[in-house]
Amino acid sequence: MSIKISHLKEKMRQALTSTKKVISEDFTINNEKKINTNDNHSEVIKVDNLSSPEDFIRLRAEFDSSALEKKFSNKEIFKDNVPKNPSCKMLYKFAEKTRYELLGCQMLKGIEKNLTKNYYRMMNVKKEHKINTKEDVIVSEAFELYLLKNFQKIKLNSFSEKKLSFWEKDFDKSIKKHINFLYQNLDNQKVYGSKFSEILQNMDIFDSGEIDENKEEQNDEGKDASSNEDDKSDQEDKKDSSPKDETEPAMDSDYNKDEYNLDDQLDDMNLKEENSEQIVKKSIKEINLEYKIFTNEFDEIIKAENLENEEDSLKLRKNLDQQLIGFHDIVTKLANKLQRQLLAKQNRSWNFDLEEGLLDSSKLTRIIMDPYNSLSFKKEKDLDFKDTIVTLLIDNSGSMRGRPITIAAICADILSRTLERCSVKVEILGFTTKNWKGGQSREKWSKNSKPKTPGRLNDLRHIIYKGGDTHWRQAKNNLGLMLKEGLLKENIDGEAITWAYNRLQKRKEERKILMVISDGAPVDDSTLSVNSGDFLEKHLKKTVKFIEDKSDIEILAIGIGHDVSRYYNKAIKITDVNELADVMISQLSSLFENKKKLH
Repeated sequence: MSIKISHLKEKMRQALTSTKKVISEDFTINNEKKINTNDNHSEVIKVDNLSSPEDFIRLRAEFDSSALEKKFSNKEIFKDNVPKNPSCKMLYKFAEKTRYELLGCQMLKGIEKNLTKNYYRMMNVKKEHKINTKEDVIVSEAFELYLLKNFQKIKLNSFSEKKLSFWEKDFDKSIKKHINFLYQNLDNQKVYGSKFSEILQNMDIFDSGEIDENKEEQNDEGKDASSNEDDKSDQEDKKDSSPKDETEPAMDSDYNKDEYNLDDQLDDMNLKEENSEQIVKKSIKEINLEYKIFTNEFDEIIKAENLENEEDSLKLRKNLDQQLIGFHDIVTKLANKLQRQLLAKQNRSWNFDLEEGLLDSSKLTRIIMDPYNSLSFKKEKDLDFKDTIVTLLIDNSGSMRGRPITIAAICADILSRTLERCSVKVEILGFTTKNWKGGQSREKWSKNSKPKTPGRLNDLRHIIYKGGDTHWRQAKNNLGLMLKEGLLKENIDGEAITWAYNRLQKRKEERKILMVISDGAPVDDSTLSVNSGDFLEKHLKKTVKFIEDKSDIEILAIGIGHDVSRYYNKAIKITDVNELADVMISQLSSLFENKKKLH
């Protein structure tokens, strides 16, 4: 009997580890005996203590969180943004944990369910002492509750609300006005982390010397807690030390220390990849040295769902669906042709009943009936067809108003569905400006005595209609927002392509394709009125040339009514927007047929 129980426990460990591999998309993970619980240390998986439903909830949530950290959280970026004030470090870690868990909840409903259940479990457990004054509440615990309530939208129980109430006004004063910005940048760890670090540094809750959250320092190895001078020296050591330098874990020893040691070889590989990415980024930055920007403080990267309320989004989607009726037969035939071509090329086949791979949903009933039954996974057989992502970057300028933007939205919708069926991920982005005639940027320029040749002089608006990891069903209403009245303004193509390029660079797919849909040259009256007439065109040409010649991203463009071949080596002009669907699909078909790179 004991042998059978031991076997079941090991099966449980293997199943959870395999799930972690799938979520994190890191299939190099071994059947680990330890997991990161985000509680300042790694904890051995106590399978022997799984005696209640609450224990299973805890274990699933901890594994999900650990996998999301591996998928979405870069250790180097984390360390770069750690607040200098030691009192803020614990709060900063909670903020980062919130970020990657929110991304996971957006990715899979099952993860959201596991994490939410576990937080309710934790709130019900922590009732050991009475709370009468602010001094009775550890600030880091109150901060975690604040994040759960305001970011993860978890309803606190009465005891947790009481704990938070002593600190809530302090947190609101510093954080509330930045919540929308932080939400919009969840998928940008560098921007999110930098902003949260700045917020925490400026909070005055520690000014009295009250460092309640020294709970963090008690878990350190003792090197950080000794003095501020030691903390500074560790910061300096970080700049020069190698990834295996013994002083580096000491600087932040409570962050992933055990997992870091387990994955030394993988980390070295990741560092090499990051270093090569930094070289590419440095090169594209050199292109931008001659390209001046007066100010970027009013620019925004916004998710489409934040542009309009849900009711109006649904109306715009219905409008798009009505427009889709007239093109449905033609576009669907073309899309099916592309799908047949891709599926034939992939010649997909699967291996079933594996210990790791993609979760086989057809076998989930076994887990429901018997929790000790192991999860079943499937994996696609090796193919020549490369793992691929396609980014559609759509010009959202005023000249696209009417039929062109409608057709672009329809084609993006159809292509997204078609390519997803073929396991090709699709990202849909748009670019425009927030205002006509320069907006806040031009106002600031006017107040600063109007310096000559200020560079780009308008407020950018870059829109994420659909992320690469977001399923079409989750983003379909967003595509209707391209028809939103008043959205389409100016177009500054060079910076938009740089933005789309940088997003693609972070992706793990082997093959990356950037398709730009535009109706001509970059135009921004505010910028061109105070700079040379070819200021924006020169930057666009240099940016595209760099991507074509010095990167592994394949770029092509479709010009609506205009020849854009002077900017792109691979470009096609269409005179009638009705041709757009045919051209988009045929161009993608030719790309998938041709194994050679564009350059």
